Amino acid sequence: MELQDELLQVIAEGSDEEKEVLALAIQAIKQKRDRNSAFLSGFMGLKGEFVDEDTYEFQIPITSYLLNRAGIVHGGMTATLADSTMGSLINKKLPEGYVALTSEMKINYLKPGVGEKLISRAKILQLGSSLAVATCEVTNEKGKLICFASGTFFVFARKKNGR
Repeated sequence: MELQDELLQVIAEGSDEEKEVLALAIQAIKQKRDRNSAFLSGFMGLKGEFVDEDTYEFQIPITSYLLNRAGIVHGGMTATLADSTMGSLINKKLPEGYVALTSEMKINYLKPGVGEKLISRAKILQLGSSLAVATCEVTNEKGKLICFASGTFFVFARKKNGR
């Protein structure tokens, strides 16, 4: 079966959950084209903003894409959200021409990821010339603390070819 036929079959006969995942795939493609972000960022619906000078936040809807078999947000998706929030904050605070990549992350899962959305907020503890350290709390819309994470990020000059 060709891709186009498979897509049409999902649209015509698929479950609501399958259609939701298909819509998320389209969202990911659009976000990649518009903002050159990773496809995973588009699937998760990552759009960040500063809530104050030192705190960066993502709010994402809890979709079927994020859920594990138990019907709660998969721990890996929660960790990805925390990592992305801390990394985005650090990269926005770096001087032009520098980037940061995760070198270590610790996460404590405190409550199941349930609700309508996840809200992640990151703060920088230390921003040095070669390493940065940040923390992140992920809550649901009711303020329940889902997890606490900390991460260390390697800071380096971006090479001229953009990598």
